[in-house]
Amino acid sequence: MNTLDSDISYLKGVGPKRAELLNKELGIFTCGDLLQQYPHRYIDKTQFHKINTLHQESGEVQLRGVLRRLVPVGEGRKKRLTGRFRDETGAIDLVWFSGVSYLEKQLEVGKEYVIYGRVNAFRDQLSIPHPEMEIANPEKIKKAASFAPVYPSTEKLNTKGVDARNRRRMMAALLDKLQPEDLPENLPPYIVKKFRFPSRYDTMRTIHFPKSEEQLQQARNRLKFEELFFLQLRLLQIRRRRDAIRGFNFEQVGEHFMHFFNHKLPFELTGAQKRVLKEIRRDLGKGIQMNRLLQGDVGSGKTIVGLMTMLLAIDNGFQACLMAPTEILAQQHYNSISEYLEGMDLQVGFLSGSVKGKKRKVLLEALKNGEIHILIGTHALLEPPVVFQNLGLAITDEQHRFGVAQRAKLWKKSSPYPPHVLVMTATPIPRTLAMTLYGDLNVSVIDELPPGRKAIQTLHKTENNRLRVLGFMKEEIAKGRQVYVVYPLIEESETLDLQNLQDGYEALRREFPPPNYQISVVHGRMKPADKDFEMQRFVEGKTQIMVATTVIEVGVNVPNASVMVIENTERFGLSQLHQLRGRVGRGAEQSFCILMSSFKLSKESKERIQTMVRTNNGFDIAEADLRLRGPGNIEGTQQSGILNFRIADLAKDGRILQTAREVAARILDDDPKFERPEHHPIVWYLDKHGKKLRGWSRIS
Repeated sequence: MNTLDSDISYLKGVGPKRAELLNKELGIFTCGDLLQQYPHRYIDKTQFHKINTLHQESGEVQLRGVLRRLVPVGEGRKKRLTGRFRDETGAIDLVWFSGVSYLEKQLEVGKEYVIYGRVNAFRDQLSIPHPEMEIANPEKIKKAASFAPVYPSTEKLNTKGVDARNRRRMMAALLDKLQPEDLPENLPPYIVKKFRFPSRYDTMRTIHFPKSEEQLQQARNRLKFEELFFLQLRLLQIRRRRDAIRGFNFEQVGEHFMHFFNHKLPFELTGAQKRVLKEIRRDLGKGIQMNRLLQGDVGSGKTIVGLMTMLLAIDNGFQACLMAPTEILAQQHYNSISEYLEGMDLQVGFLSGSVKGKKRKVLLEALKNGEIHILIGTHALLEPPVVFQNLGLAITDEQHRFGVAQRAKLWKKSSPYPPHVLVMTATPIPRTLAMTLYGDLNVSVIDELPPGRKAIQTLHKTENNRLRVLGFMKEEIAKGRQVYVVYPLIEESETLDLQNLQDGYEALRREFPPPNYQISVVHGRMKPADKDFEMQRFVEGKTQIMVATTVIEVGVNVPNASVMVIENTERFGLSQLHQLRGRVGRGAEQSFCILMSSFKLSKESKERIQTMVRTNNGFDIAEADLRLRGPGNIEGTQQSGILNFRIADLAKDGRILQTAREVAARILDDDPKFERPEHHPIVWYLDKHGKKLRGWSRIS
């Protein structure tokens, strides 16, 4: 049995109790799991500081000296342990708040120790809370003079004695047992040689106990490449398999498409829209199923591209459908598409949960007979009674709102081939993230706004500007415009947030009293019918102000709304702020987004707000969001299950990702079944670890 497959409890220094803790707290069951828990930082143990050089900004330091005093203070749960530590230049206090009884027995006054910890300042008095303590043994110090790993941990592990020092000992014990044959190569020899990677065995030893910064960097690069390479290999295999799925061939560009293009287009297409339409037309003429992601900022004209793709389907004798995540958004698509197609001999149907009885029956009959050319609706489209005569194209809007199983139902709505799939999203996704999340899809980007659209002006205001903001809202309403006021809604404090919204509404009522002003209120706790009623009043211009939580984030189109006021801006993520801002600026008038926040802001909140004020470009914003929050929090990616990287970081490792993808693509071009001897390491690794890799999401 390979050492790495053995149970963690048999490793020296672990035992059943600690093994159970590692299972529960970190999901570590085998020695292999332990080995792949990489350090998240390192302590430089090659340097010793002197006590008289320390100050409150010193951070983490290593000292050598004698423990001069050890005294327990307080009783019961408030009991703590204090010590006095001295070297030849001075003395400093040490303090422990937990594990007091254990430490009293372990530590000896008068002994020489090497200690490590973070310098803390309280009332100008320096101290080191919870330092690591090792008896100063010259041999040991010489051996330990390296970069000591610090592993991700939990409070429970630390209080139960599985602290940083213990974790290091476990890892050292494991590395002592490992032989090179326990870690065979998983990359072809020519790749290892080309990128000058250390062997897998050396890489694993170095990542845990590096001797130098340079060695550490080489080990990191190899592990990041491996992780991204196997991910891209898998995604490209899925794409190639999918590229072999037969699809309907849309050979002709017919009269409906040409009539719309020549006579009905409300404005000339932008260069980006034309480019994307060409990419789609190429896909539709290949006789294989299209799977394309269409990314475009709010207002960039994705709907027109979607509509023209539907006309191509109709010209080739097929039906098309468009599925949106909410009834309001679906209704808006229905209204705008019906308006665009007015006077053309085409039937557009609408289906949602609220279409019932005779109306529903008539609609489903017409759909089955092929009388309806385009069906627009919510996920009611997926239900079994919805039968198309010949569905050739399925478009989903705001992709991440639909589960994989839901989308699979659309595939079964047509035969003998699945429909072509176009996925539209207004959540801009950074390139590195798109290559990972949507690596198995072809991606099109609309990266310019239609002419005549004015850029939204974004301003940051704090509480002391409140009166001026209210005055500005009154001026805009006097011009006949409408205003959104949005409050955050965070699940943990929903009651508090609702209170916030309620207070805000009351304050606005005092400033904007009826009958001169009317205010709509929308929040997540309302019944859908009440929510729709309030939204409808705003859409029809019966109310001038809409007070809402983030339920308005996706897709409400009110060209007359020109001001968006966002309260407690610091509580929103960047991509969410950008989505909200996109609710205004839909008409020809100048629009404004006002970010209200408290005066005191964290560094990250300041950077988020500055990014919003600086740029309207969704892709710049998505890149900044990735840098600030990491990939797991980008809108809609939490559930994808492929972003739990052990060491790669999409915000920083774009170049490694690009290289890994190119190498994977080359190998699949030259040797798709990995039959050559040099590719056998890949086969071995996929056989052994493939099950873990198979959880990657199928996006469409």
